[in-house]
Amino acid sequence: MLFQHVAIAGLAHIDAPRRLSSAEINARLKPTLDRLGIRTDVLGDIAGIHARRLWDGDMLASDAATLAAVKALADAAIEPGRVGLLVNTSVSRDYLEPSTASIVSGNLGLPDTCQNFDVANACLAFINGMDIAARMIERGEIDYALVVDGETADLAYEKTLERMMRADSTEADFKNELATLTLGSGAAAMVMARAELAPGAPRYKGGVTRAATEWNKLCRGNLDGMITDTRMLLIEGIKLAQKTFLVAKQKLGWVAEELDEFVIHQVSKVHTAAFTKAMGIDPRKVLTIFDEHGNIGPASVPIVLSKLREMGRLKKGDRVALLGIGSGLNCSMAEVVW
Repeated sequence: MLFQHVAIAGLAHIDAPRRLSSAEINARLKPTLDRLGIRTDVLGDIAGIHARRLWDGDMLASDAATLAAVKALADAAIEPGRVGLLVNTSVSRDYLEPSTASIVSGNLGLPDTCQNFDVANACLAFINGMDIAARMIERGEIDYALVVDGETADLAYEKTLERMMRADSTEADFKNELATLTLGSGAAAMVMARAELAPGAPRYKGGVTRAATEWNKLCRGNLDGMITDTRMLLIEGIKLAQKTFLVAKQKLGWVAEELDEFVIHQVSKVHTAAFTKAMGIDPRKVLTIFDEHGNIGPASVPIVLSKLREMGRLKKGDRVALLGIGSGLNCSMAEVVW
């Protein structure tokens, strides 16, 4: 669906404060690496992830999302009482129930008229949340929507490293769990609005989505870790992305050379290089943060978009492509006109 009346009125991100380097992880895993005869720095040299961010203390997903939401509301200069929809898109969550969205809503003091719920779709959930909010705004059901995401990878690191350091861990275990050590923590939030209420604000044009759910077993995660077939995930993910990119060319009128910035879900150096090559994207139009922040899940795309704005790289009228692949497999591509 394409939208005529949807704007991005506010945008914000929060970088988790604690830096955990890959060198520190490798040092901790040295007994296992030596025992298994693994001498390659897979995290740093191959994945290109030299550090990731973690929170200090017991930060809940709802706490992180709330921090970003407060910044985004201030950026939009609107009161919480005007928000008609809150969508939480975090992979991380406080509990199985209630929804993390309900906790964020309570933290913010949103009105009882504000619908709130979680949307879960791996690393694509934030773009999905934007699409849901845009549909309600376009139909005139609400004036403002708040899409939030708070990722907390701390528990996954603690438990994964414990398993990898066990005396009976195997090379297969190491390979299957390594992707967990590329994860990062952070938060993002976006206020979407009816365009007439945010004159001059960037417009959300809309997007396209395609699925290849026959590959739903390639990455399966819980809060304390995940098992990933990284090779097949890359191969099939790129195939699906190419298919989705062709649809975006047809539906959104995309020509790679004409788009000004590409906001790609940040996974690794290998993933980003393969993605840009397959789509014919100029790497200079891709701001990468994976080297210092790792894979922040669905928060990755809005964090990169927010950082682009913070850096002054976005000019009025720029066409910005939002691109993501999520385990499942699903792929979404959308456009923002700055």
